[in-house]
Amino acid sequence: MAKSKEKNTALMLRQGGESIKEIAKKLNIAKSTVSLWCRDIELTPEQIRKLHEKMVKGGYEGRIKGARMQYEKRLKKIEEEKIEGIRKIGKLSERDLLIAATSLYWGEGSRKRREIGFSNSDPEMIKFIIRCFEEVWNIGKSNFILRVGINKIHKDRIREIENYWEKITEIPKDQFRKPTLIKSRNKKNYKNFPVYYGTLNVKIRKSSNLYYRLMGLIGGLISAGE
Repeated sequence: MAKSKEKNTALMLRQGGESIKEIAKKLNIAKSTVSLWCRDIELTPEQIRKLHEKMVKGGYEGRIKGARMQYEKRLKKIEEEKIEGIRKIGKLSERDLLIAATSLYWGEGSRKRREIGFSNSDPEMIKFIIRCFEEVWNIGKSNFILRVGINKIHKDRIREIENYWEKITEIPKDQFRKPTLIKSRNKKNYKNFPVYYGTLNVKIRKSSNLYYRLMGLIGGLISAGE
């Protein structure tokens, strides 16, 4: 009797345009059973269209949910690794800071002229290299010369951009030189346009002696790694 009642309910739901999957879920029975019971019921074109729309929407919502779960999983992993990284690195000794500064300059610093030059768009990296110049090589804030480099499409934001880097570096605006505006034919509109601050070039006055010292330290790193 119960089976007959379930079958009648399934037939009624199917005639109303519900999918096999939905009916099986509502009645808590196998999809294969529902499919067998409802095999002789033909849906109208309108019912078929609605089922298709529902399927597409369900697939889209499923993908969005899956993507959100993956994103949250990545954020959790990043945070866990950050905590572990802080634990492993600990507090930098004077020697640690010297090696880190030399390595960073080796990778990102200028070696074409006999002067110190360092450019990057990462504010944390800029803050770190300035800290290294100050703490490792005793360079005073007044000896820094800064210059913004950015695409010319941002020319109307120069004041805002320089204010941003002044706050990051804690170096006054009068030590900034005229910005370098990079010409480009690219007309693409970027989503991050209002929060993009270009690169900052950091130079040090009369830095030839420090340049030679850094080249020596880089040589020391190369030798130590052999």
